[in-house]
Amino acid sequence: METTLKTIKQPLTDLEIANRAELRPIVDIAEKAGIPEEAVEQYGRYKAKIDVKKLPKTTKNGKVVLVTAISPTPAGEGKSTVTVGLADALSQLGNQTMVALREPSLGPVMGMKGGAAGGGYSQVVPMEEINLHFTGDLHAITTANNALSALIDNHIHRGNSLNIDPRRITWKRVLDMNDRALRHITVGLGGPANGVPREDGFDITVASEIMAILCLAKDIDDLRTRLSNIVIGYTYDKEPVYVKDLDVQGALTLLLKDALKPNIVQTIGGTPAMIHGGPFANIAHGCNSLMATLTAKKLSDIVVTEAGFGSDLGAEKFMNIKSRQGGFQPDAVVIVATVRALKMHGGVPKDKLKAENVQAIVAGLPNMKKHIETIREFGIEPVIALNRFTADTENELNAVMGWCHDNGVKAAITEVWEHGGTGGLELGKAVMQQLDQHVDFQFLYDVEDAFEDKVRKIVQKVYGGQDIHFTDQALKQLVDIKRNGWDVLPVCMAKTQYSFSDDPKLLGRPEGFTITVRELIPKLGAGFIVCLTGDIMTMPGLPKVPAAMNMDVDHEGNAVGLM
Repeated sequence: METTLKTIKQPLTDLEIANRAELRPIVDIAEKAGIPEEAVEQYGRYKAKIDVKKLPKTTKNGKVVLVTAISPTPAGEGKSTVTVGLADALSQLGNQTMVALREPSLGPVMGMKGGAAGGGYSQVVPMEEINLHFTGDLHAITTANNALSALIDNHIHRGNSLNIDPRRITWKRVLDMNDRALRHITVGLGGPANGVPREDGFDITVASEIMAILCLAKDIDDLRTRLSNIVIGYTYDKEPVYVKDLDVQGALTLLLKDALKPNIVQTIGGTPAMIHGGPFANIAHGCNSLMATLTAKKLSDIVVTEAGFGSDLGAEKFMNIKSRQGGFQPDAVVIVATVRALKMHGGVPKDKLKAENVQAIVAGLPNMKKHIETIREFGIEPVIALNRFTADTENELNAVMGWCHDNGVKAAITEVWEHGGTGGLELGKAVMQQLDQHVDFQFLYDVEDAFEDKVRKIVQKVYGGQDIHFTDQALKQLVDIKRNGWDVLPVCMAKTQYSFSDDPKLLGRPEGFTITVRELIPKLGAGFIVCLTGDIMTMPGLPKVPAAMNMDVDHEGNAVGLM
């Protein structure tokens, strides 16, 4: 008896879809965006940097659409995919649109996610190059950061005329990779010829203050000034030591002069895309570069951009840090939600998320409601993008959309992974309607507020918590911060992305909790104070089965397994 084997057609992977996309030369994409040829510095055929000094003078001031999300699952909810798909949809609806995204870090690419350029038919391309070394920006930041470390150690080795206390050096080395073994190290071992022994450590590159500075600098002069204001440690008399005391800000600026220029690529749908800078939102401020966003505003009618993780992290910092320093505001906000994330917040474990469970969705909706309330705190009425996954059922989708309808919240189901911009047309129409509404934008706090009050306002108004607690170490650091006059800076909270609280296991919408601030890190160059909470790490570790284990190249040198 013969057996007939039926071939089951498997869906294409993100990499396969990206490789089959028909890309236009980047000079054509730049021309579409109104960028003259003399401002385009090509890095191959399909990517380039933009020399903003050579752009034509324009009075255009495009509107900004910020894409954020509810509290995500570990696998992510497709926020970047929705951002790209929305930009393509807005383009299809007749708007001159650009998308502005962060650059992927090799840490999560090789770790858990496997790729960070969108997904399906809503990707930025060339996806493979963007996810790997791109135009070398993150390598330049890593080099500048570690050059500063080398210059600090050399200064101490050569006599230490600045009286730097090696025990109080706060500047760490960085690497663009998840490597827990480097969190705490000792340098300078091996005798006098190898320097002065001291404790040190590595952060991931995206947590470097130089990354934050690159993303907030408005031009080359601002970059140099910010670099000079970096605090690298303290003297034996506990006085701060700055980069300008070492007089190396010029060398650092030289290393970053090309990295400062925004990068331009394209979406699969042909929309111009600026991808520049990449700080994480759980350990940094989580937004692409200010230069890219402001440049896109001058070139387009609508700029679609995203901030990392949920509204409690990336969106809050976009408003209170990036918008404040950039002198602009978002004109509309999209909150990405998924059925699977709502089910998880409703008590369903990760391995049961594919089974239909409307009751769990209803139990998880308070999480989405809190994110809506958070955006409203800034004076903006958000739009919900319900990002559809293949396992979602009609009953589950209807439960979410019905809640939005009953509560007067604009919402649209998006299928941009499968259909590109066409799958985001309803979302695009809802966003366009929202862009026509008046926005009474307001910051959550004034920088002149007491530092403790600024942190408390974030915890109470954004997280829904009850209060804050500073450890003894943080209180000692706060005394020094106030003595130096740094307490007037904005706050950058470093917190888990999975919960409103500082406990990643406390899902849904917890209430009555206290956030513990265990350490305060002044970032004078970036212009904010980082508050470390919970067990958040500035150097992540790899998961049990890293995404890297599925990666390879074929015999022609093409990437394999880059999801």
